[in-house]
Amino acid sequence: MLVTILRTAMFCATLASCKPAASVPTTENSTVSSTSPSGSASQGQTPQQAPLLTGAQQTELYLPYLQGKRVGMVVNQTSTIGKTHLVDTLLTRGVKITMIFAPEHGFRGDADAGAHINNSTDPKTGIPILSLYGKNKKPSAEMLKDVDVLLFDIQDVGVRFYTYSSTMHYVMEACAEQNKPMLLLDRPNPIGYLVDGPVLKTPFKSFVGMNTIPIAHGLTLGEYALMINGEKWLQNGVQAQVKTIPVKGYTHKMFYSLPIKPSPNLPNDQSIRLYPFLCLFEGTTVSQGRGTQTPFQVIGAPYYPDKSFAFTPVPIPGMSMDPPYKNQVCYGKDLTKLQLKENFTLSYLLDFYQKSGQKEKFFNNFFKSLAGTDELQKQIMAGMSEKEIRASWKPELEAYKKMRKQYLLYPDFE
Repeated sequence: MLVTILRTAMFCATLASCKPAASVPTTENSTVSSTSPSGSASQGQTPQQAPLLTGAQQTELYLPYLQGKRVGMVVNQTSTIGKTHLVDTLLTRGVKITMIFAPEHGFRGDADAGAHINNSTDPKTGIPILSLYGKNKKPSAEMLKDVDVLLFDIQDVGVRFYTYSSTMHYVMEACAEQNKPMLLLDRPNPIGYLVDGPVLKTPFKSFVGMNTIPIAHGLTLGEYALMINGEKWLQNGVQAQVKTIPVKGYTHKMFYSLPIKPSPNLPNDQSIRLYPFLCLFEGTTVSQGRGTQTPFQVIGAPYYPDKSFAFTPVPIPGMSMDPPYKNQVCYGKDLTKLQLKENFTLSYLLDFYQKSGQKEKFFNNFFKSLAGTDELQKQIMAGMSEKEIRASWKPELEAYKKMRKQYLLYPDFE
């Protein structure tokens, strides 16, 4: 891909004083298992095992670019090689890490969604940790003054409103503005086979939706970085100098089973499969299971008429301390063992809306931000069917799919 070659050349030119040193031996490149439904992304099929190497595991490809440099790292609990955190691995290899930048949920990934993250110091290494969630979502010039290259390595889940991709957008923007190169260690999109949902409309841009992409975007963060640069989505059309270390052995036909939960309330594969459409309930009066051991796998509310399934949200340290309907019995649906017939559906949202008995109060202001448009709420309130609603977003979704193919680094699902 010409675009990729040109950007790699730009990166290397910026690191002219950082020519690859002698090859650094590594023993970190053990394989990771991923589940790959043969020829299909349907959840119901029997998975197969396939060898896979994340960008972080391929240390021989990027260590030479870090030697002798002051390195800032945008990382969290998913940034590992095997069971060892990437920070610890690089320190043992002699890499000078001057700063750690933490996204939503913090460096160790144990903060509630939306919780304020304070600046701190890593007790194990003594490296300063600066929060990129809260008032300072974008690294400032002051934050980057002691950084020669910024390394980004975080596991995403392929959904627009999952804020790690928004953090990457701001990091790219800061790197472009401060003329700092960025090294991106790519990781699989666990649902990279899924491209669906309404495409965000510009008036509804927010930290849970930075760019005009659908809810499930079907990209790894490496591919998304290419798109951000290629479409000139950064402020003032600037472009970041990004070198990506691709995943080895990954395709968009795979469902990738995450070895570490990416955030407190996405604890397993089932929650990640359901998340693209269940997260929309955060913009409603329905609980998505926060305050239970099965968040984003159960949904309910005290008013739901079917009483055959119930759960009671309670404070859970490290997951959710103040969940919706805390200590109240909620009735609804148990989706923990659901075998999805469709990878994205509005059926549960339409069902709860129709049975809520409080249609004027069902949605809150957050719903439009999550949907990326005000049309979906209007369509549901107007009584449109799922088929009619999906037909309305199809033209923009098809245009996005065409654009998406320009930036793919891995074999696609179609």
